[in-house]
Amino acid sequence: MIRWISGLLIINGLIWPTHAETLQFYAWGGSPQVNQYLEWVSEQTQQQFDITVNHVKLADTSDAVSRVLAEKAAGNHSNGNVDLIWINGENFAAMDKHGLLHKNWVSELAHFTLTNPTRNRNMTMDFGIPTNGQEAPWGKAAMVFYFNQRYLSRPPANASALLAFARQHPGRFAYPLPTDYLGISFIKYIALTLSTIEKEQLYQPVTESALDAVTVPLFDYLDKLHPYLWQQGEFFVRQASRLQQLFADNSLLLSFSFTAAEIPAAVSRYDLPLSTRTYAMQDGSLSNVHFIGITYNSAHKSDAMKVVNFLLSPQAQAKKQRVSVWGDETVLDMTRLTQDQQKLFAVDNRHPSSLPPAGHHVLLAEPHTSWTDALRKAWFARYGEHL
Repeated sequence: MIRWISGLLIINGLIWPTHAETLQFYAWGGSPQVNQYLEWVSEQTQQQFDITVNHVKLADTSDAVSRVLAEKAAGNHSNGNVDLIWINGENFAAMDKHGLLHKNWVSELAHFTLTNPTRNRNMTMDFGIPTNGQEAPWGKAAMVFYFNQRYLSRPPANASALLAFARQHPGRFAYPLPTDYLGISFIKYIALTLSTIEKEQLYQPVTESALDAVTVPLFDYLDKLHPYLWQQGEFFVRQASRLQQLFADNSLLLSFSFTAAEIPAAVSRYDLPLSTRTYAMQDGSLSNVHFIGITYNSAHKSDAMKVVNFLLSPQAQAKKQRVSVWGDETVLDMTRLTQDQQKLFAVDNRHPSSLPPAGHHVLLAEPHTSWTDALRKAWFARYGEHL
């Protein structure tokens, strides 16, 4: 039962506070680098704007989406607990569908123009859906692979070579279940590189005929790959973090991530071998932009906009891009920055495990968000029975 009484949200008898003296930023909390960066953000916003940013650490962003939806159902339209939310893809589509985001605010940010949105379409598109000013771009990421050069001199350069690698080294590669973000990302990478349909169809809402056409080569590939995976494809890890552990203990010769900076950071912590090296597949790297939204019922929209504008500043974007801090690629267009601002992004003493400069060969934009659930369901229909 959901009730709204005297400024409190009551859900199944539990009382949830709906207002705090600080700005509530709901964001994934599974990365020490992200958490430390947001602590720095809060320090900066306190000094510059007298605004404290409280990072509410999430295991799953959908939990925050559900909370805002519950507040709306309870009639709380002006005093929500979630002010800012780090989202993209499926969660943005859900919030857009239910009207849970503040509208038409992004163009008012002074630093948004530095993303050059008229030239960079990805700044206003989220998994194939127009953002319509409901969320601001925050960072970019693309899939990378990594290997231990002590044991592997020539890692596979494309999907076809990856299959050959798996056959040559049975049990030494794995991908997570597609319930995990990295797992479904791997499936989308294979689907995009093998697809024979018109690419534009992948950036439109999925249809049954298009899905059938895409899954034929996808499943043919996975049918051949699975017997040579870790545990012969009979068992899949549930979380991406487990891949790094398997690689660290040499169970896997090859692994992958959606965050290039994660690899040198792990090496620096001695979580991965010093001989680990990062690279990108030549046939393409699945890539996307991640965003920040302001909820429709935030009581602190003006303060929230100040914080997001700061997050888009050259100062904040440059710090976030440093591998030693986070390594999240900036959304700013360097041609829009002054020479002094560009110098903030200069990289000194690049870590040997880092992705080389211009390491990505081809960037593959995320397909329309409807493809994510469709591919996940199709995967479980074919392979999920024995899991």
